[in-house]
Amino acid sequence: MTTLSCPRLLTGGRLTGPGTVTLGDDGRIAAVSAEGAAPADRAPGAATTGAGPAGGVPPGADVALDGGILTAGMVDLQLNGAVGIDLAGADAEGWRTIATHLATHGVTAFCPTFITAPVATQREAIAATAAARAALAGAPVAQPLGAHLEGPFLSPLRPGAHDRSLLREPSPQALDELLDGADLDALAFVTLAPELPGAAAAIERLTAAGVTVSLGHSEATAAETAAAARRGARLVTHLFNAQRAFTHREPGLPARALTDPLLTSGLIVDLHHVAPDAVRLAFAAAPGRIALVSDAVAAAGMAPGPFRIGTVEAFAQPDGPPRLADGTLAGSALHLDEAVRNAVSLGVAAEVALTAATAVPAAAIGAHDRGELAAGRRADLVWWDDDLTVRAVWIGGRRIDLR
Repeated sequence: MTTLSCPRLLTGGRLTGPGTVTLGDDGRIAAVSAEGAAPADRAPGAATTGAGPAGGVPPGADVALDGGILTAGMVDLQLNGAVGIDLAGADAEGWRTIATHLATHGVTAFCPTFITAPVATQREAIAATAAARAALAGAPVAQPLGAHLEGPFLSPLRPGAHDRSLLREPSPQALDELLDGADLDALAFVTLAPELPGAAAAIERLTAAGVTVSLGHSEATAAETAAAARRGARLVTHLFNAQRAFTHREPGLPARALTDPLLTSGLIVDLHHVAPDAVRLAFAAAPGRIALVSDAVAAAGMAPGPFRIGTVEAFAQPDGPPRLADGTLAGSALHLDEAVRNAVSLGVAAEVALTAATAVPAAAIGAHDRGELAAGRRADLVWWDDDLTVRAVWIGGRRIDLR
C-alpha cells in the first residue's frame, strides 16, 4: 500500500485537512483520514517541491505532498475528441492517444460523445466504445465510460453544429434500430429533445433499459422539461446552449433545469459558451447539480486549422472556441482542469468547482465507483497546485507520467 498525505483533501464536497489517502494494491482506495475543515476561500499551503518522479513511488511508501489539494480524478461527461482526433472515426491508437492526453489534465474517466449521425452509425459508436473500454482497461490513461449519443433525436430548430439533414424523431422504430442487440452497458446516456413526437415513450424506454436520458438541443418549454424529468430524464446537455432562451413568462428548459431537483446540468465554462453572470447564476441556483463538461472536440490541444466532428467540418481558431464556416460554435477546445480554474476565477468556490468536475458528474451517470475520495472507490486521484494546476495524477493507484 501507498499512503499519500496532503494539507487539504476534497471529501464529501468540502475541503478538509490535513489528511491522508491510502491506496490499496487492488487499485482502489483503502482508507481516507482527514482532520478539521478549511474555509472554502482559504488559500492552500505553498507548494514548493514535487513528490518524486512520476511512477517512482514504490509500493508501501508514505508520500508527503507539499501543499495543494488532493481530489478524486475528474470525470468528463462530454468529450468528442482532442489533439486533432475525432472519436467518431478514431482507431485504437487514436482512442489511446486521447485517453493519454486527457489524463495529463486530470481527467481519469470520460464519456466519449458522438454527435448526430444515422442511427446505424450511432450503433457502431456504441460498439467502438465497448471495444476501447476493454482495450484500455487497467492502462494508466483516462478510462472510457459508456458512450454519450448527442443525437440524432434533436430539434431541427436548435441544431447547433449538428447536420440538420440527419436529425430525426425518436420513433419506436428508430429506438428498435438503436437498442435491439446493442451492448447497452457501453451506452451511458442519450441526448434528445423532449418536445419531439415520440420523445415521452423514448425517455421511458431508454430509462427502463438503464440508459440515462439528457435533455438538449431543444425548444422545450418549462412544462415539457418537467414532464420529461418525471418520466426519468436526469441530465441536461450543455445548459443554456442550443436551448429555448429564458424569459420571465416562458422560462423554458434552462430555468426548469436550474430549479428541478431531478436534473443535473452540464456546463461549458470556457468563458465563450456561457457568459460569466450565467455561470454564477447556474452554480447559485442549482448547488450540487452542475457538472462541468468540456464538450471538447478535436480542436482541443491541436494547432489552428480545419478538423471534423462526425460528418461536419469545423475550424480550430487561434483564439476562442472552434466554429463552423458560418461562425456557429462547434464544441470547444477546453480541458476540464481549465474549466475548474475558469469557474474559480468567476467567484465559484474551489471546493464547489472541483466537486462539479468529480463527484457530481460521476453520480449523475451512476459511476459510483469513482468521483470521491472514499474507501472502496477507484484510486483515481489528482494533486492540484495552489493555482489549481495539475501536479500529479494517479489512475488505478498508479502515478502517471504527465510528460
